[in-house]
Order: sequence, then structure tokens, then C-alpha cells
Amino acid sequence: METENHTMVTEFIISGLTNDPILCSILFVVFLGIYVATILGNISIITLIQRSPQLHTPMYLFLSHLAFVDIVYSTSVTPIMIVSFLKERTTIPVTGCIAQLCSAVTLGTTECFLLAAMAYDRYVAICSPLLYSTHMSPRVCIILLVASYLGGCANASTFTGCSLSLTFCGPNTINHFFCDLLPLVKLSCTHIYVAEIFPTITAGSIAVLTLFIIIISYLYIFHSILKMRSTGGRHKAFSTCTSHLTTVTLFYGTVTFVYVMPKSGCSPDHIKVVSVFYTVVIPMLNPLIYSLRNRDVKEALRKWMARTHWSC
Repeated sequence: METENHTMVTEFIISGLTNDPILCSILFVVFLGIYVATILGNISIITLIQRSPQLHTPMYLFLSHLAFVDIVYSTSVTPIMIVSFLKERTTIPVTGCIAQLCSAVTLGTTECFLLAAMAYDRYVAICSPLLYSTHMSPRVCIILLVASYLGGCANASTFTGCSLSLTFCGPNTINHFFCDLLPLVKLSCTHIYVAEIFPTITAGSIAVLTLFIIIISYLYIFHSILKMRSTGGRHKAFSTCTSHLTTVTLFYGTVTFVYVMPKSGCSPDHIKVVSVFYTVVIPMLNPLIYSLRNRDVKEALRKWMARTHWSC
């Protein structure tokens, strides 16, 4: 189709992480292993929570949804990246590219809201334990979960709307391992300033809002922990937060670097490396963080394995 003497692009070429054949072979094995570990680890967390009555609490309800989001999030990005290590030229239709962008933004934003909801849950559990059943009732949990997913969809709509406003007439090589908005903006043959700045504002606003909720929650949590007279009580209260704090630090650190920090001093290769962490590596690490650093999960896992052993 010809428009203004330019051939309209119908597909994009994904450049991937590297063109070195030897490095591609190594990375294929590494990221295939990471993807398999991500799927198995998060499915195990979901299954463990469903089959362990002691984990049927709001905190682990949010964790099971976080695991589900990590599965779909990784699946929306990693398989195409893995295929790019095997092929000299990896292509994706324009519609498929926009769909991948929409799903990645939806799930990434949903994870931000889920992490904020988990921080609020820890705040209520530690600072107002007597009111926990009221403030974290099933109705409240459902509202927080629905709000998390709707927030993800709302943010994705701004990214999708901006990407649909772009016109692509060549070149069509995306300097990334998945379809992200900034590389697409650079390929557009019509410079639309709103398409570049508006998603940054919305993503930044959500990151600041959810991080503000997390910080305020933990300020109250730390204040309550310091007021506890028992050393054992302080340790137990803080131990329930360490897994969540670790996840928050890893996720928000990388996402802020990619979507909020100014891009003038960042090379595309640096952005690729940081993007690998929040799209591929962190979804694999979350099950490990919550299983290795959480006493309740380890105890539930021990009992589940004991029941499985006796049933066999």
C-alpha cells in the first residue's frame, strides 16, 4: 500500500540482544532455562497456596495473583526473544507488535498495583492486627485485585492509543528484544510528541503513586516494629516484609530506569539489559524470593511434600 510515496510497514524485524552466533547459542540455553524455571516456579507457588489452608490469607491471595501475572508477563515477551536466538531474522506483524506492547504494559502495571496492595496488607496486619479481618475482608481484597487489573488496562490503553497514532513507512527494525513504545516511536515516519511524552507521564505517575503507597505503608510498619518490646516479635514482624521489600526494590529499580529516568544518557543496549531484568529475570526470581525468605511458605511446602510422600 502506498501512502505519500512511502511503502507502509506491515511487519517489524526484532533485532534481539545480540547478533553473535556463539553468544546466541549460549543465551538461548540460558533464557530457555529461565523461562522454564519461571513457569514451573510460579505454577508451584499458585498450587501451593491453593492446597495449603494456612496460606488462605489476603497476603497469599495477592501473591498467587502476582505469580499468575509473572507467568503471563514472561510469556508475552520471552518466547519471541528465545526464537530470535535461533533465527537470523525474527519478524512480527505490526498488529502483533502492538498486541505484545499492550499485554506487557498491562501486566507490568498490574504488578505495580499488586505490590502496592501487598504493602497495604502488611501495614494493616502489623499496625492494626485487631482490625485486620475488617480492613482486609474478602470484599476489600476483591476490590484491590479488580483495581489492580483495571489500572493495568487503563495504562495500557494510553500506550496502545499512542502506538496506533504512529505511522511506519520504513525502516522497520526494532532495536530491542520485544515491542516497546520508545523503539516504535523512533521508527515512526511522523514525529508525534504526545506519543513520546504522554505514556512516560502516565507510567511515571503510576510508578510514583504505587511507590508512595508502599513507602508510606512501610514507614508506619517500621514505626510499629520499633515500638515492639519483644525482640522476637520485631524479628517475626519484619521477616514477613523482607520478601516483599526485595521484590519491590528489584522491580521498581529497573522499571524506573527504563520508563521514568531521562533517556538522553542511556544507550539502547543499556535499556535492553535493564529490560531483561524486569521482563524475564524478576518473574523467575519472585517464587524463589517468597519461598526461600518466607517461613510460612517454607512450612507449607514442607507439609505439602510430606503429604505427597505419604500418599505415594
